[in-house]
Amino acid sequence: MLATKSPELLLDSLWNTGFYGHIVFGGIALLVGWAQFSKRFRTKRIKLHRILGKVYSVSSVISALCGIGIAFSATGGGVAQMGFISLGIIWFATTIVAYRYIKKGDVIKHQTFMFYSYAACFAAVTLRVWLPILLVFMDDFMVAYRIVAWLCWVPNLLFAWYMIHSMARKRTIHGI
Repeated sequence: MLATKSPELLLDSLWNTGFYGHIVFGGIALLVGWAQFSKRFRTKRIKLHRILGKVYSVSSVISALCGIGIAFSATGGGVAQMGFISLGIIWFATTIVAYRYIKKGDVIKHQTFMFYSYAACFAAVTLRVWLPILLVFMDDFMVAYRIVAWLCWVPNLLFAWYMIHSMARKRTIHGI
């Protein structure tokens, strides 16, 4: 990806700060976020869950803001830029909303928005899965990258929506 950037952009300290901030803090969020979905972990290690939740939230907010900043110079032009800017806004907003809900004591809404937040965070992984697949079927990297700028996160959010509604149905059926 860096090979597609202009030498001027690669020398820009603000862009570099955003780029590496996005990578480092996004990696931290990916690393600590997955463990938060284990009910057993959350109930048996509540203090650690809260600590990791704060690490995830701070890392996500920083990475999302950095991601929004660097998205304005994303490879692929306006279509890719809007895909990544939208992703950053959704990741930032869902993380903040989830944090606000847990501070109010609303665990169900907190979990709902954390599902969406991690679905947005996981776009880093799905981008790296989808891009090589698209390149097998397409001859044009730029077209594939414009598609993957949306494909890396929209299906993740749809999957999160499905999981959230499946859990809500189970809670209703079991009277939880």
